[in-house]
Amino acid sequence: MIRTMSIRSGVSVISTKTRTKKRRSASLRVRLFLIMLFLACAPFLVINVVMMVSADEIEVETEVSEMKGQALILANQLSTVDYINNPYNATMNAVLKQAADMWGGRILIVNDSYRVVRDTYISDEGKYNISELVMKGMAGQSSSVFNKDKQFVEFTQPIVVREEQTVTFSGSEDTLVTVKNSDAGTRTVGVLLVMVDARPIQAPVEQLGEKVVLMTLIAACLIIPLVLIFSGHLTKPLQKLAKDIEKAASGGLNSQVAGGRFAETKRISDAFNHTLNRLQVLDQSRQDFVSNVSHELKTPITSIRVLADSLMSMEGAPVELYQEFMEDISTEIDRESKIIDDLLSLTRLENKAQGLHIAQVNVNDMMELILKRLRPIAKTRNIELLLESFRPVTAEIDEVKLSLAISNLVENAIKYNRDSGWVKVSLNADYKYFYIKVSDSGCGIPEDAQAHIFERFYRVDKARSRETGGTGLGLSITKSIVTLHHGAIKVYSKEGDGTTFVVRIPLIYIKE
Repeated sequence: MIRTMSIRSGVSVISTKTRTKKRRSASLRVRLFLIMLFLACAPFLVINVVMMVSADEIEVETEVSEMKGQALILANQLSTVDYINNPYNATMNAVLKQAADMWGGRILIVNDSYRVVRDTYISDEGKYNISELVMKGMAGQSSSVFNKDKQFVEFTQPIVVREEQTVTFSGSEDTLVTVKNSDAGTRTVGVLLVMVDARPIQAPVEQLGEKVVLMTLIAACLIIPLVLIFSGHLTKPLQKLAKDIEKAASGGLNSQVAGGRFAETKRISDAFNHTLNRLQVLDQSRQDFVSNVSHELKTPITSIRVLADSLMSMEGAPVELYQEFMEDISTEIDRESKIIDDLLSLTRLENKAQGLHIAQVNVNDMMELILKRLRPIAKTRNIELLLESFRPVTAEIDEVKLSLAISNLVENAIKYNRDSGWVKVSLNADYKYFYIKVSDSGCGIPEDAQAHIFERFYRVDKARSRETGGTGLGLSITKSIVTLHHGAIKVYSKEGDGTTFVVRIPLIYIKE
């Protein structure tokens, strides 16, 4: 099948699809702007949050620490006047009320029976309080709790008294001496429990938070335009490159794209220009292929038409002449059919979806069978056909297709050889590949033609190729088959000294 679609129209279709996709896709500049904005603002926001949380905790701890110092003095006063046993001391009640008002909270005095003996709010007097803080206070620990949800602070201060021991010494019979020891120890007789509203304590922190928010907004107003400008500056070369590529795509394969001053955009432009050059070569190759196919298919038809017109113009021609003309017509039809068959074979080989029928094959037997089929052709010109196998070779190949490829090489070596010449075929292998070498004693291939011999319809000697019945597709088919097997083919030739083709095929076929 001959593909007639132009590469230029294909580039136009690709360009249209690219523009449509670009309209639907998100802008790189937008994404870059968002990423840069996040990277710029995230650390700033984290620092602000950490600073606010730390400031809040520090402010509360500072205020609580200060109130604890005052509570310790108050607890010592309560201990001195034995307030636990005498909660109706008017002076101390006034002091407690004044302290509660100063702190903006509430003070409870709990005795060692966990009973509230004094409440500045009065409501809990006579009730029991066995909270965790009070229990720690009874154990002699001063502790505090900051409840963020309810916004209040609780702390306790133990009320302790010193225990004194009285020691009596006997002097003379009529004298007793009594000594008081004040260093005997201390005992917790109650707890001073303070509950304070934390909102006034946090008021300075809230004011600081308002200032931080204002500074954040100001910083954002400065950062956003800078990030927008910077992201635009970064994407500007890409936008220019995209416009140049669109212009080149719409302008044909001869256009080139400038890379700009950035290494990344230059690599993209170089890759695009390289692709354009390859497409240009491919486009030229397809045009040449279509031209060659048209010429090759037209030549036999022209010959048939000339022979048929000659027959029709000859009246009363002898039967022998008719037979001769019909044999020529049949030859041209066979040639036309062979060209079409080779074209179909080449198309099927290029269709990778068809795939290969891989199996374990004895390559030695395959080579012997190929040469056995071609020996009658070689005998007609007294050409010696030799096979040299260095070792047994078994490989994973498509036997039918690879036999066709090797047959083409050996048949060409016979056709383009001198009479009474020779063709040597050798088979060898290593741990990874097997190698088939086909050498002949023919006229060789000119050096300037060796790079083109695998192209479709290329002939070194066109007149001689048509005489031998060649279509110019045999080596193209051979190379396609070798490539399908992940192999390689090379030619070594010198004009007048014969030609050698070397085929290398992996022993184990690896699927793509």
